[in-house]
Amino acid sequence: DAVRRALSIRDLTDPAAGPHAMQRLIDDVLSALRLAWHCDVRLHRQSPIVSVADNYDRLRYPPEGAARDARYTRYVCDTALLRTQTSAMIPPLLRQLAASQPPEDVLLACPGLVYRRDSIDRLHTGEPHQMDLWRIRTGAPLGVEDLRHMVETVVRALLPGREPRLTPARHPYTTDGLQIDVRHESEWVEIGECGLADPALLAESGLDPVRTSGLAMGLGMDRILMLRKGLGDIRLLRAEEPRIASQLLDLEPYREVSSMPEVRRDLSLVLEGDATSEELGDAVRAALGSRAEVVETVEVLSETPCEALPPAAVKRLGISPGQKNVLLRVVLRALDRSLTHAECNELRDLIYAALHRGTAWHWAAAAPAHP
Repeated sequence: DAVRRALSIRDLTDPAAGPHAMQRLIDDVLSALRLAWHCDVRLHRQSPIVSVADNYDRLRYPPEGAARDARYTRYVCDTALLRTQTSAMIPPLLRQLAASQPPEDVLLACPGLVYRRDSIDRLHTGEPHQMDLWRIRTGAPLGVEDLRHMVETVVRALLPGREPRLTPARHPYTTDGLQIDVRHESEWVEIGECGLADPALLAESGLDPVRTSGLAMGLGMDRILMLRKGLGDIRLLRAEEPRIASQLLDLEPYREVSSMPEVRRDLSLVLEGDATSEELGDAVRAALGSRAEVVETVEVLSETPCEALPPAAVKRLGISPGQKNVLLRVVLRALDRSLTHAECNELRDLIYAALHRGTAWHWAAAAPAHP
C-alpha cells in the first residue's frame, strides 16, 4: 500500500502530469547550460523503482552505510527500492554512453521524485523533487574551475540575484565535492551538492577515465522553487485551491492567500528507544493517507527514557524498560478550509493509535475498535 501511494504522487517536474512552475526552472537551467557549453543535452526519466545496485552499489556507497538503513529507505524487495536520489539514474546512462559512440560533450539531466522517510515540517516532505546534472566530456579534462563555473551558471539561471556559497562536502561518487548554499534573509540555505565525477565510476561504467571526465551536480528542486517564489510551506507546491494552484504555473513572486488557523495537538506517547523523527514522520503519513496533507509539522518537544520516569507516569503510560516517553506536537492546518474540533481530534487519535507502544491508552475522542 505504501509503495502504491508513493507511486501515485504527481511528479511536478514532468509535463506529462500537467504544467507546473518547476518545469519552468528545468527549462531555464538547461537552456543556460546549453548556451554556456554548446553541448548536447539529454533529458532522461525512468521508473522510480530502481535496483539497489544503481541506487547505492554503483554509486560507491559502502555496504554498511547509514544511507541504506531501512529506516530511511523504502525497499520494494531485496534487490529494488524506490529511488532515494535522482543520481540512481546516472549509472545506467553512463553504461549507455559507453556502449554507443559517446558524444564529445553531453549534459545528462535527470529530474524526478525521490522517496525517503523524513520528518514533517514546512520545509520537508517524504517525496521531494531532485534533478541530477552531469556533464560528461571526452578530451580536455574538466576540473574544479569548470565545476565552479557550472555552479555560477546554474544559480544565476534558477535564483537570479543570489550569490552561491561553496563549502567542502564528501560524496561517494565524486571528488572535490562541494555543498551549494544561497543566502535567504539572515541564513544560508542548502540547494544542492556537486563535485567532479569519480574516475573509478566512469571506468566501471565502461568509459575511458583517461580520456573522459565529468562534472556532477544534484539539486533540491522543491527548495529552489520555494526560494524563487517566496513560499514558506512546501505543501503549497501541490495545493489544489485555485488561488494557490494558479500561481504555481509561473515563476512570479507568490502572493499570499488568506491562511487558515492552525490547530495544535500534543501527544504523550510511548515509543521504542531507538525511534527517530524520520520514522515518526513516515508513520504519520502512512496513518493518515490522503489526509496527511493537513499536517503542517510534527515536532518532538521532549524525550524521557522509561528509567527516568516516576512510578505514577510509568503506570499511566504503560511504558516498559527500553522504551521512552515522547511528547509530540502535531500542528494541523488545511490550506483551503478551517478544520473542525472533532476532525482534529479524530486525526490526533489516528496518529496516536499508529505510534503509541504503551499498554495504557488515552483518547481525545471515542476509542477505536482496534487500537
